[in-house]
Amino acid sequence: MIPKMPPREGQLGFLYIPPFRVQGMSVAGEQTVIQIPELDINFDMGHCTRASLTSDTVVLSHAHMDHLGALPYWLSQRHFQKLGPGRIVCHEQLEGPLSAMIDSWVELERQKTPYEIIPVAPGQVIPIKGSMVMKVFETDHTTLSLGYALVERRSKLKEEYRDLPQSRIKEIKASGEEITTTVEIPTIAYTGDTERCDALDSPEFRGARIMISECTFFSPEHQERAKVGKHLHIEDFRALMGTWTAPDVVLTHVSRRTSLGFAHKRIRELFDAGTQARFRLLMDHKENRRRYERQAEEAESRLMPSDAG
Repeated sequence: MIPKMPPREGQLGFLYIPPFRVQGMSVAGEQTVIQIPELDINFDMGHCTRASLTSDTVVLSHAHMDHLGALPYWLSQRHFQKLGPGRIVCHEQLEGPLSAMIDSWVELERQKTPYEIIPVAPGQVIPIKGSMVMKVFETDHTTLSLGYALVERRSKLKEEYRDLPQSRIKEIKASGEEITTTVEIPTIAYTGDTERCDALDSPEFRGARIMISECTFFSPEHQERAKVGKHLHIEDFRALMGTWTAPDVVLTHVSRRTSLGFAHKRIRELFDAGTQARFRLLMDHKENRRRYERQAEEAESRLMPSDAG
């Protein structure tokens, strides 16, 4: 009897949540990389996918191997393919160790791969792209860990000027008076690996349009295991889903011991129909493909000329 063929390598998870794509791979303890191509960022780099090379920034939640093990390869491949230096956003206390790890490859590869490290601390705000900024939050894992919220900043005419004619507004602006105020719109939040903590209840996480959250455990018997590893359990979402307003909550980092069927079963057991409809499992390829096909059909129907008249 000949041996079985090896299992297929993992397929990229993909969700289109207009106007953003959320794509990557995430299996607890093995690999996590979540890319938002429209913003040129990858959250974590536990596996270097071909797609991840097209974004020039990696935002690290923490330094466990399944979240950063592919970082040197990602940097090297970007250099090899002439895509420019990679940029790494990380906890300020990781800057030294990360630099040492990356620099150790110089002698091995016989080349100096360019890179940039941006150390950050909780409470810091850094620019990302256009009007988008990223806020940094402290989370609670078994090692130094950060969560992130991408926030769009828009200028808005101050309330007291809204009913004035344009000519009067121009006069006020010409006088040097500030006529606009900045409005912050939470857009995407990323928890990284964490247990329940203050960051998850922040206004930026509560108001995010898209929540990307780890959910490592689903079985009722694994609640204690989740506490020991400082991970989120599906039971934690009973409170979180009432706090978060995101219509799309993308679950990542599901343990390999949890089948997709069991994950969906637990979601049905714990949540009402409206809440169930907000969940997306990044690695549920079949359901996500059906969803994308529906989106494509709806987009095509909107483009078709009307038969009316």
